[in-house]
Amino acid sequence: MENEVTIRIGGESGEGTISGGDILALASARWGYHVYTFRTFPAEILGGPCMFQVRISDHPVKSMGDYADVLVCLNKEAYDRNISELRHGGVLIYDPSDFTPETGDCITYAVPFNEIARKEIQLFQTKNMVMLGAISGLFGPPLGAIIQVVQSKLSKSRKANSTLMEKNLQALEFTRKYVTENLSKHDPYILGSVEKADRVVLNGNQAVVAGALAAQCHFFAGYPITPASDIMEGMAKELPLVGGTFLQAEDEMAALAAVLGASYGGVRAMTATSGPGFSLMTELIGLSSMAELPAVIIDAQRAGPSTGMPTKMEQADLSFALHAGHGDTPRIIVAPANVADCYNLMISAFNMAERYQMPVLFLTDQSLTARVESVDVSAFKPAELQERIKPTNGSNGHDKTLVGAGASTGYARYAYTASGISPMSAPGPGAPIYTATGLEHNEHGHPDYEPEDHTAMMEKRFRKLDTAAEELPKPERYGDENATIGIIGWGSTEGTIQEAVDRARAKGYKVASLHPKILSPLPDRTIRDFIRSVQKVIVPECNYSGQLANLLGAKYGLQAIRVNKFGGIPFTAGEILRAIEEVS
Repeated sequence: MENEVTIRIGGESGEGTISGGDILALASARWGYHVYTFRTFPAEILGGPCMFQVRISDHPVKSMGDYADVLVCLNKEAYDRNISELRHGGVLIYDPSDFTPETGDCITYAVPFNEIARKEIQLFQTKNMVMLGAISGLFGPPLGAIIQVVQSKLSKSRKANSTLMEKNLQALEFTRKYVTENLSKHDPYILGSVEKADRVVLNGNQAVVAGALAAQCHFFAGYPITPASDIMEGMAKELPLVGGTFLQAEDEMAALAAVLGASYGGVRAMTATSGPGFSLMTELIGLSSMAELPAVIIDAQRAGPSTGMPTKMEQADLSFALHAGHGDTPRIIVAPANVADCYNLMISAFNMAERYQMPVLFLTDQSLTARVESVDVSAFKPAELQERIKPTNGSNGHDKTLVGAGASTGYARYAYTASGISPMSAPGPGAPIYTATGLEHNEHGHPDYEPEDHTAMMEKRFRKLDTAAEELPKPERYGDENATIGIIGWGSTEGTIQEAVDRARAKGYKVASLHPKILSPLPDRTIRDFIRSVQKVIVPECNYSGQLANLLGAKYGLQAIRVNKFGGIPFTAGEILRAIEEVS
């Protein structure tokens, strides 16, 4: 087990469980390892059980792991809640002053976290540093890598002072020395030296912000909501530095309304929310579609319905994203699968919004928003940006693709074109002007309620989706070309599914997967070919009703084998592997 270990830390909110886990992940990445994290915590500000898990390896990892190799329990409740997730023969680290674990088949190390923090360091707030010192002493990474991260984090904190820095470093060094002198290591887990690589370590929300800035987003309006608030905070910090504008609106409706106003003015604009806020935006999604105004809308999904479980994950907003709004409302839906996707697909989302002049809904989820991954720098390629089609000089605002009634004189903002995409101007000296309205209109933007004109405009707006379906990239098959079992997934489950496919193939099963990242418009030909190429199709989803399975059934007649998980925790590769084995 050298150079790979999955460590789970369980504790109470306020004990530094999550911040300690973040430091461990960042230190491991600085040491040269690949990392993949998962965390869960209560919705309350203080108190309640929380957990942080990091998988650390010298080779790329695709999931958080089936079980913990090492379980660190900061209290008895953490032990009770997490001991079932420790693999047989794994390592348990606990505080003997708090509880004595039951005899089992795990290796145990007793470390007096509380006593060291209170008596030796004389600052209880250093308990998570005591924990990190113990982890470093037993498994790695080296203390120097952890100290670098601690110094970096505290130097950015307004509350930090020299005494706090000194106490934290003292706790790290004391505990590392304590475990090396007082504990006899008899487990197989160790993080040795590895070759360092040029990687970036960030979470999904940070990657979204980076992608939006790379896409030259210059306007953000939003309202705070878990788990999307980090996006809002990131844009508030970064946008002014690039000449952009940030607005904290009074609610989600006002936020999207402001985004559409900025878009009308010719600015790339976005908002970010979660399920409850996304629900409030429904009418304005319709306005974006009807007025053909580009907009990027991030829905960081969380467990619902209603307020639900704000700090738990679910993939339960797909049906709403597909159908939200009265009337037939074309929109593009994008679902990133990993942290690198959060960056690259954000750039693509802005390009789609600008080219096809419609709302682009970007579905992440709570696990992906907070998931920390080490990503090769090569994933952050220079952005290739697409611009809106603009009116051309000498054509009265028309381009060469105009057909039919759009060829009349004057600026036809909503001109009928073969692609469905019409030239779009922005307010300014000499620019053609038009009215953007939620009313049905003719090609010049004037209100028009004639049945034949409404029919033509509806066909024009949906023709843009047909154009997008032909132009947008298609998903690639993963696994066996002659597979008998297929898996179709979406969103943040991709890595877990691919790991399950790898493990199933190693056992002799013929398995392949397909993971579309653009869910509207669906890549019809690719999906149909994949379904026809296998005998059975499994659709794993983190929701109750099987929303993607429902969509595939309605569109392709697929009788999928549904595997649903909806407790607020992501799939493990082992769970999907068992589903493969059960249907074989």
